[in-house]
Amino acid sequence: MFRFVFLYFLIQALPLDAQFFVNLVDFNGGYTRYLFNLSHYAPRFFGPEDTFVNWGVVLVFAAIGSVVWSFRNDSKTDYDQLYYWLRVILRYRLALGVIAYGFIKLFPLQAPLPSISNLNTAYGDHTAWKLFSLSLGIVPNYESFLGAVELAGGLLLLNRKTATIGTLILLPFLGNVFFSNLAYEGGEYVYSGLLITFALVLFAFDAIRLFRLLSLELPASPNRFHLVLNEQWQRYGRFALKSAFILFTVLLYGFTTYSTYRNGSVRFPKTPGLPGAAGLYNVSEFRVGGKTLPYAKNDPVRWQDVVFETWNTISIKSNRPVRIVNTVTEKLPATDRTGGSTEEDYEFAGSQGRHYYRYTVDPARNLLTLKNSNPNYAAETLQLTYTKAGNGQIILAGLDEKRDSVYAVLDKINKKYLIDEAAKAGRRGSLKL
Repeated sequence: MFRFVFLYFLIQALPLDAQFFVNLVDFNGGYTRYLFNLSHYAPRFFGPEDTFVNWGVVLVFAAIGSVVWSFRNDSKTDYDQLYYWLRVILRYRLALGVIAYGFIKLFPLQAPLPSISNLNTAYGDHTAWKLFSLSLGIVPNYESFLGAVELAGGLLLLNRKTATIGTLILLPFLGNVFFSNLAYEGGEYVYSGLLITFALVLFAFDAIRLFRLLSLELPASPNRFHLVLNEQWQRYGRFALKSAFILFTVLLYGFTTYSTYRNGSVRFPKTPGLPGAAGLYNVSEFRVGGKTLPYAKNDPVRWQDVVFETWNTISIKSNRPVRIVNTVTEKLPATDRTGGSTEEDYEFAGSQGRHYYRYTVDPARNLLTLKNSNPNYAAETLQLTYTKAGNGQIILAGLDEKRDSVYAVLDKINKKYLIDEAAKAGRRGSLKL
């Protein structure tokens, strides 16, 4: 039984497929993204998405390996030493996974504050996972607390004597992550489940002793086995490897994650939008091909409202269907989001009801060139001139994606958002709407 368990978790924990080595040489996007991708590794044999089928393949490999192992003469095999090394591998593999996630929660990068467009999208137009992410994003202090808990568990794993305490912290935490993914249709339930199995193996080392001591109130003897390193190079090598892990996974990764957070959210573009235009606008007048279209909720052509973000995104609400980009697995963007990325983006992923456009501004001609951000509409481009008519009014005129003439009068709505008012109330001690 030990042989099977040893081989199974060794295959699950060690980088044995090509994807890890692809991530190993992919330096695009900075060190935070680089280490996060490495930490997110899990053996995959079928398709780009992780599934429990991959666990079945690992089970088969482990079963075959254990049978082969059984037929060889292993009377000199030191199983206590193998068990020790298995726990070492699982401790550091689990620590890598939770520390990588812990820092992007501690410095709230995983779930940012909602954009203006997100706040003006109907509840039912978001997928379950997007709602979960938005709900976490509106409470950054709570997100940071979760990151601190995850980091505490991960750091305790780095010492053999405190590893059991670390698993006691991480097991309920990872269990909550696992069930949250199931409940909200997330895509991380397989990976979080894998981390739970690592934690269970580590906790099992002291589980019976803890049960005897705490539940049965009987004496429990500690396991005093420890690896003896007789050679000087072995002791120095162990110290060097542990120091390197702490340097690159804790200190350097923590610093770069904090620096990334200080530079603004990685979830949204950093290219500034049209100056002074950010906000929600009602479309009071709308014409297509010279024909005026009255306001109608069910009209797939007529714009209902428009949002200008502080960055170079415009979102347009209408009854026109949206093919949803349903991103449910965690990923950090490959660029610094200075605009024009072809990757799926947090601001529109998991949402319908609005079409999102990245735009460029030609101030000399008062021209906006809009390109649909959704990869399902990659060919859709609009060219619109803009006129600021005063009193917060903006007039857009030009050609839509079908090359028909379009004319829209946008009236700015001075809308208050509870999330902003609550932040102000936190500073002045009262909340008024």
